[in-house]
Formats: sequence, C-alpha cells, structure tokens
Amino acid sequence: MSEAEDQRQQRAWLRRIDPGSRAMVIAPVMLVLVVSAMLPWAGDAAGWEVLTGQADPALKIGLLPWLFAVNSTVVGLGVGALALITRRWLFAFVAGMAGLVVAFEGVIAIWSRQTSGQHGPAFGLIIAAVCMVVLAVQWIKVIWSRD
Repeated sequence: MSEAEDQRQQRAWLRRIDPGSRAMVIAPVMLVLVVSAMLPWAGDAAGWEVLTGQADPALKIGLLPWLFAVNSTVVGLGVGALALITRRWLFAFVAGMAGLVVAFEGVIAIWSRQTSGQHGPAFGLIIAAVCMVVLAVQWIKVIWSRD
C-alpha cells in the first residue's frame, strides 16, 4: 500500500466516530423526545400541535415553544439520527453544538410559558427540554472522545 493511500485511510478514519455505549443512551433519549411530542406542552396542546401550528390560538403559544419544537425535531432527531447512521464526526459535532443551543431554547421556552400569564409549561415540554440537555451532553462526550 502506498503512503498516500495510507494517509487517506487514516484521515477517513479520523473523520469517523464510534459512539459505543453512548449510542445506547442517545437512541432511547431520541425515542423519549418523539414520545414527548405526543404529550401536552401548553394547556391541552401536544408537542406535535405546537410544531405544526395547530394548537388552540386561545393558548397563545408564542414563538419560543414553536421554535424549540422545530429545532428539537431537526437537531435532536434529524441531525442526531444522521450522526448515528453515518458515524461522521461532523454530524456528531453539529448535533452536540446545535444541541446545546436547542437545550437553551427549551429552557427559555419553559420560562416563556411560565411568564405568559396563560397556561404554564406542561410536562411534555419539560421532558423535551431535559431530553435535549441529555442529547447535547452525550454528543459532546462523543466528539471529545475521538482519538
């Protein structure tokens, strides 16, 4: 094998991740994130209703819970699944860093529901925010564990 090909193989290996046992935490938390979309987030409105904009207008959901719903779906489920399937470091990095931002959005979404004067945050929104915190931490551990 030539030296150039050997270097190419080494670079390709370095771009890959091995989530190992963390994948056994990430996958179930992603499932809990999906289940949290079926649970109430504000009043009687489920997470999927907040995501699709079908929640009762009288609940005055606002922008922050909707933004969290969209971003937790895209980052928590989409990018996370892409990172698990492809095992590429770049996708794991995006899942970790964007996951931190989305986790912060979740906390702000909970706060916005608490201060809205309307129905406070329901347990589905809280579970989704906790899921995003756990996912962000796990992805950061995966990207830092790369050799």
